[in-house]
Amino acid sequence: MLYVCSLSKLDRVVEAVKASHLVSVVNPDMEVIRPKRIAPENHLFLGMNDIAATIPGFTLSTGQQVAQLIAFLHKWDRSAPMVIHCWAGVSRSTASAYIAACALRPDLDEMLLAEDLRKASPPATPNRRLVELADELLGRDGRMNEAIRSIGRGADCYEGNVFAMPHID
Repeated sequence: MLYVCSLSKLDRVVEAVKASHLVSVVNPDMEVIRPKRIAPENHLFLGMNDIAATIPGFTLSTGQQVAQLIAFLHKWDRSAPMVIHCWAGVSRSTASAYIAACALRPDLDEMLLAEDLRKASPPATPNRRLVELADELLGRDGRMNEAIRSIGRGADCYEGNVFAMPHID
């Protein structure tokens, strides 16, 4: 399983699900203390701001980072859960979970995965820049972008809910 949470719930979720892998998708200068049960080689840190277009003084996500994410996902043997988190568990982490579903389950329709993401997390508002980059890298011909556009902005919240991304088991 692949779980999504906010930074504030990271330690609790990693311990509760007995995760072996971790993806941190947070601001470049943010310190993330890796939970003890996660080996250093099983932690991917992707430093980027939660933006969709260039803004002076902020770090935009890159194709190289999305390629790193996809490679990390493919190395995961799925014998134990993975946790993906960002600051609030709403945008960068939900985009990364959606990318994971599309990368690990190429047999499934992008719209189905987006709709199931919405059901699992009503506040999810996946970062569109990350989805656009992944759509291109995975050769999904704009279908990932369209699916995420179709589910729209998530419900207002301070922090997203903890959830398991459907179809990744």
